[in-house]
Amino acid sequence: MGLQKCGGCLSCLLIPLALWSIVINILLYFPDGKALYASSNNLTNYVWYFEGICFSGIMMLMLAALLIFLDRDTFQKCCQSESCTRTYRGPYCRTAAGWEYAFKDTAGRYLTDHASWSECSEPAYVVEWNIILFSILIALSGLQMLICFLKVIAELKRILCGTYSVFVQPALI
Repeated sequence: MGLQKCGGCLSCLLIPLALWSIVINILLYFPDGKALYASSNNLTNYVWYFEGICFSGIMMLMLAALLIFLDRDTFQKCCQSESCTRTYRGPYCRTAAGWEYAFKDTAGRYLTDHASWSECSEPAYVVEWNIILFSILIALSGLQMLICFLKVIAELKRILCGTYSVFVQPALI
């Protein structure tokens, strides 16, 4: 019952999550608060896939708009350049050897070895920056998936229980 009442409101929750995903993805372009790294193409490749902007951002905004439009009655009541097979671990940063993925062969062990983070001399705090922002993107995407899942269940319940309104054209009656 509660899911059916709040089903329209769930669509509204997608909007701030999508906006936060876009903001977080944009912040990934400015490690250490500087645009220098983006302009010289010294960012982690995952940033360039625009996942936070396109998929969990714009795509979710379009989905939310569509769901709000389709469920407007309830709403008014409540409210790439590289192969995908390549994998990189850790940020792209300047090391003693130059710009590289310093942690690509660590299988993620660098995440718990804070002393190794000093291998990245530039941008400052890039490991922490990427870990925090990518974690936030993962959490936002998880919330969006949960909301979409709940929305699907709410709509299926409306369809199966017979409370779903059907658009009927008067000429067909």
